[in-house]
Amino acid sequence: MSQSPGHQKWPDHQVREVHLPQRMQVTINGESVAASTDVIRVDESGNPARLYFPRQDIRMDKLASSDTTSQCPFKGTARYFGVKAGDVLLNDAAWSYEQPYDEHSDLKDRIAFYDDKMPQIEIRAD
Repeated sequence: MSQSPGHQKWPDHQVREVHLPQRMQVTINGESVAASTDVIRVDESGNPARLYFPRQDIRMDKLASSDTTSQCPFKGTARYFGVKAGDVLLNDAAWSYEQPYDEHSDLKDRIAFYDDKMPQIEIRAD
């Protein structure tokens, strides 16, 4: 890991991590894909809040790694996953930062879901 070039270049850009106190669940068309009491909410300037679930609380058999990656100057390189629940396959519906920058090392081994872009995905507190 290393320091974020984004935080060095844009020091006013906010990326805040908050551990949520309640149990959160991810469902796709009603099927549970993840449930955890160890979720981190990331609030980042200009972006919707994202919830990061620990891998051990995700049904990894429902996820398949894709070839898609993207680069965030604040968090690092994101690796994407397709998610399958029932007859539904959502391409690049989830992502993780395998080697996040030092400032966001708590995101390592966690996965977030695009609940705002894919209406089949619902994230809620239990």
